[in-house]
Amino acid sequence: MKKTITFLGAMCLGVALSAQTGIMETRHANKSEGKILTMEETILSSSLSPKDLRCRWTEDDRLAMFKEGKWVIYDIQTGQTQAYVPHKSRPFAFCKGKSLYLMERDSTVTPVAVSEESDITYGQTVSRNEFGISGGIFMSPDSSKVAFYRKDESLVSTFPLLDITTRTGSLKEIKYPMAGMDSEKIDLGIYDISSKNTIYIKVDDFARDRYLTNITWTPDGSALIVQVLDRAQKHLRMNMYNATDGSFIRTILTEESDKYVEPLDPVYFIKGRQDLFIYRIASRDGFRNLYLCDMEGNIRRLTVVDADVKYIGNDGEYVYYTSAEVSPIENHLFRIRLKGLGKGVAKASFSKAERLTEAPGWHDIAMDRACSKYVDSYSSLTVPRVIDLCKADGTAMTNLLTAPDPTEEYAYTEISLGTVKSADGLYDNYYRLIKPKDFDPTKKYPVIVYVYGGPHSQMVQNTFLGQLRRWEMYMAQRGYLVYVQDNRGTQNRGLAFEQAIHGQCGQAEMADQIQGVKMLMDLPYVDKERIGVHGWSYGGFMTISLITNYPDIFKVGVAGGPVIDWKWYEVMYGERYMDHPDVNPEGYAKTSLIDKAKDLKGKLLICQGAVDPVVVWEHSLSFVRECIRNNVQVDYFPYPCAEHNVRGKDRVHLHDKISMYFEDYL
Repeated sequence: MKKTITFLGAMCLGVALSAQTGIMETRHANKSEGKILTMEETILSSSLSPKDLRCRWTEDDRLAMFKEGKWVIYDIQTGQTQAYVPHKSRPFAFCKGKSLYLMERDSTVTPVAVSEESDITYGQTVSRNEFGISGGIFMSPDSSKVAFYRKDESLVSTFPLLDITTRTGSLKEIKYPMAGMDSEKIDLGIYDISSKNTIYIKVDDFARDRYLTNITWTPDGSALIVQVLDRAQKHLRMNMYNATDGSFIRTILTEESDKYVEPLDPVYFIKGRQDLFIYRIASRDGFRNLYLCDMEGNIRRLTVVDADVKYIGNDGEYVYYTSAEVSPIENHLFRIRLKGLGKGVAKASFSKAERLTEAPGWHDIAMDRACSKYVDSYSSLTVPRVIDLCKADGTAMTNLLTAPDPTEEYAYTEISLGTVKSADGLYDNYYRLIKPKDFDPTKKYPVIVYVYGGPHSQMVQNTFLGQLRRWEMYMAQRGYLVYVQDNRGTQNRGLAFEQAIHGQCGQAEMADQIQGVKMLMDLPYVDKERIGVHGWSYGGFMTISLITNYPDIFKVGVAGGPVIDWKWYEVMYGERYMDHPDVNPEGYAKTSLIDKAKDLKGKLLICQGAVDPVVVWEHSLSFVRECIRNNVQVDYFPYPCAEHNVRGKDRVHLHDKISMYFEDYL
């Protein structure tokens, strides 16, 4: 029987599935007279988000939940909550400035690595958070040692950011390794807490131009497994190093690709074993699948499915993972039983995969340490949020949250999910289409294409309102059709789909987006003479690419923080998708938007954070300069104190600016 916590609610909306079109729709009955979104509600308010509940398991397997602005502990046995009071039972390492320190059990603070100069940083993330890297401190399983990154940026060029808040203005220099230029140098240190001695692992692979990624301690803490990637990102070696002296032990396995290898995960040891682990990679079989490996490099595919999967946990008997195999726009939990592990990888057998989540939609899973239970947080197009506590076999134990419909008082309009063929005819690309308020199929409506289109993105999912951004509904309520589509190059569709953009960013993406736009133009209620496009960052790059390459289709564009030329973007990301500029000069020339400035015919507004450390100001200013050279008019609006993601009141102003631009010219 399910227990229900008192702060829960419930909702119900109608869903229609059209067999003829393959489009799933949500209709909000009797909402035509509901409230219209304001820009402040669209950007700043959280009241229109489904009531969420963030959960994580504590060390004693109780649930820590973020509720009403604070963390509380939920006891799954009694159903009671209490205030969350963090406690420290082990030493932990932390950074202050560019140096690394250790706070021991008795609260004594010991310096581990003190930065010698401004170009040296210890214990912080490296490689601009690529390759699954999100931190720079790695505590050993028994807390006796700390591994940490050392980053040397002495050879990296700087880029000046202008601070106008000082009396006469001042420059802030940031380290920014552009494609083809010198990059940071990374080392991995190991600090022994007892002896207070530090050693560095001895990496001889790929000279000094290499990446050290996905650091993993062996369960007994005797060694580190490091995925070493060359700068070209085409060769990977999974190496093991002795944690006592840093010496190289062996290369466990290697990966090769003529495009790129992208490691995103550490290895995950089978519970109770020192010699067997789970490894996730896409370069072997075309999809990001799981493999069972041993320390000698023997390897077998565990998840034999033509879909991308993600590791969740294992208890030594079952391996739990989420997969896109039901649908690329849904995420479901599965498990596989391991048998015969005592005979090694070659003799092991695996059960048929067992699906544990049945409700349609996108399921986010938080599994406890023992893999005896998990929290399932999911939503779908018409279900705002359900959070259940479940047993490991999928049996529901307790409903933690059933959110009411947060749009009930608002005039939300019809949203549909559908597919359109990619330009090469090999894939179904998913889209969402939002119809205007009081939609009349006998009328003609202008269209706004909202685009991102770049790697590591998925704009369309079967989540509540289809992954909607509220600005899209804001514009739909004001009479626009709003269209959002994923294309080749985005994630969760396999390696060939993802790598279709390699060497020529923007080309396959544009071709796919145009297929979607042509589908729209065939609809009787679309005004083919009034089609606009808007996107930010990679989406800004796509916006300018589309409006300059297809001037007869797009009348208006608004590009935010756009990449203009990939030679000005960072090494790690840029060289993965475009190769080194010396290796692929034709690709860099073809994808650069500098030469496209002369082809601009429609109305284009570029918005840019003036202190953007991600897509630096050189991009958009260079495009404006080229427009001037060619006597092409372009509109430009900088946000003087904003970074890449414009926030706060600046963001309200930004979206007002974007909306008014479409109102004025589309």
